[in-house]
Amino acid sequence: MPIVAQSTETTDWVSRFADEVIAESERRAPGKPGVVVASGLSPSGPIHLGNLREVMTPHLVADEVRRRGHEVRHLISWDDYDRYRKVPAGVPGVDETWAEHIGKPLTSVPAPKGSPHPNWAEHFKAAMVDSLAEMGVEFDGISQTAQYTSGVYREQILHAMKHRRDIDAILDQYRTKKAPAKKSQKPVDEAELEAAEGSGAAAEDDGSSGSAGYFPYKPYCGNCEKDLTTVTAYDDDSTELTYACTACGFSETVRLSEFNRGKLVWKVDWPMRWAYEGVVFEPSGVDHSSPGSSFQVGGQIVGIFGGEQPIGPMYAFVGISGMAKMSSSKGGVPTPADALKIMEPQLLRWLYARRRPNQSFKIAFDQEIQRLYDEWDRLDAKVADGSALPADAAAHSRAVGTAAGELPRTPRPLPYRTLASVADITAGHEDQALRILGELDPADPIASLDQARPRYDKAEAWINTHVPADQRTIVRQEPDAELLKSLDEPSRQSLRLLLDGLADHWSLDGLTHHVYGVPKVQAGFPADATPKELPPEIKTAQRTFFALLYHLLVGRDTGPRLPTLLLAVGQDRVRTLLGE
Repeated sequence: MPIVAQSTETTDWVSRFADEVIAESERRAPGKPGVVVASGLSPSGPIHLGNLREVMTPHLVADEVRRRGHEVRHLISWDDYDRYRKVPAGVPGVDETWAEHIGKPLTSVPAPKGSPHPNWAEHFKAAMVDSLAEMGVEFDGISQTAQYTSGVYREQILHAMKHRRDIDAILDQYRTKKAPAKKSQKPVDEAELEAAEGSGAAAEDDGSSGSAGYFPYKPYCGNCEKDLTTVTAYDDDSTELTYACTACGFSETVRLSEFNRGKLVWKVDWPMRWAYEGVVFEPSGVDHSSPGSSFQVGGQIVGIFGGEQPIGPMYAFVGISGMAKMSSSKGGVPTPADALKIMEPQLLRWLYARRRPNQSFKIAFDQEIQRLYDEWDRLDAKVADGSALPADAAAHSRAVGTAAGELPRTPRPLPYRTLASVADITAGHEDQALRILGELDPADPIASLDQARPRYDKAEAWINTHVPADQRTIVRQEPDAELLKSLDEPSRQSLRLLLDGLADHWSLDGLTHHVYGVPKVQAGFPADATPKELPPEIKTAQRTFFALLYHLLVGRDTGPRLPTLLLAVGQDRVRTLLGE
């Protein structure tokens, strides 16, 4: 089954895939209710925002299918029976001693020091489960450790061993071929390289070939628990299997019809699960989609298990804006939990919903987050007044809720950049924050910070964790007497004009109008004159005036938007700092 074609039209990609998924499900099982879509995640370390696309793509499609009245199961296979491949960098509570566990199942590796979870896999699964719950993602989780160790796949394993020569013949078509050079999706930022890395499963071998032949099954050693084993003999009739461990030298003979401590190699395991679960739709990352890799090979091997390959797109790279600073400070690539600390789940859902899976995009942890929020708020307003384009309105609908209902929203969603400025200036003083927010719109003042939450909390978290200390805003304690004394008459006049109108314009909109109007009035133009009515030098005068205010208020050339800053400082203190 070929991968679903991806149109370049600006239509709603989720609806198109939902159409194909419903049609394909009906073709495969006419009249049988229920559609199965799938994701696979390896909790081998922090599950990052690139991995989230593996979940969000089928989630959005499944949710659209569900909205149309169909039964849907979204499976997330936790590949927690995969081998522990390496010690990831930058994980708190982990040191070089964890290298001794390389080769064991992820569920047999200790959790990082201080973790409340029983093992490595559960530690990293837990953070992802919490994030998916906050984002409204409904799924059925399947632990591959539980599946394999309880014998659920026993018949599939025996079937694969019986047909090992057929599997080997399929794999052999690709072993001698050099795969065409892949089109590079090189991350823009060197620090983002780790984010482009797949789960690691694509790099696993495809089974052991030796003097005893090819085997698509790897036991975990009964002595050291590692998968550094080689099958040396197998009897189809008795299912007796002998293996030797190259790590510790242990060897044993077991009856595979009763043995549950091993797994099929990745390129056989994946298509086996497609057939076992009846998966109709599953996307694949670039590491699984190149010629000769897991998805392509699996499309042939799945037939051995009596199944069909799912339809599904290849999904592209997810970048991080501000990654370099994050990497140097915290190590590693940001996770959904990191993103949800600084942005509401609606915004994060929207970033995945608005771009087709084959389009790369960036998630902002730097100043760009303010622009993204502005864009989101504009879309919100367009949807409210009915002026949004159909595809944009569809992405918005998928962001704010699911078939189960809307996600919790901030009652008064004030501009993120305004909230960030207030949080910056007030440095955790909630009473001061409430005073400022209450003065933004005197006609409809905010009575409680809860009205601005959780957006206010997200903006405050961004200020506290992603804005460097030297860029934080610290309002002067005393007037800059030397600077005030050195001002020429035009500068003094501009300050007088500002102070004279301060009380009459004390709101966010009023101060915006007033601050921009002072240089216009000083030059002899009306305060409400439009840019088309003004000479170019007015813009220069405005920039000079703004720089003067920043120096007098915070001792820098720039800072938060001046109307917000003035409200935050308060009328009395503004007058003092500006020399009145």
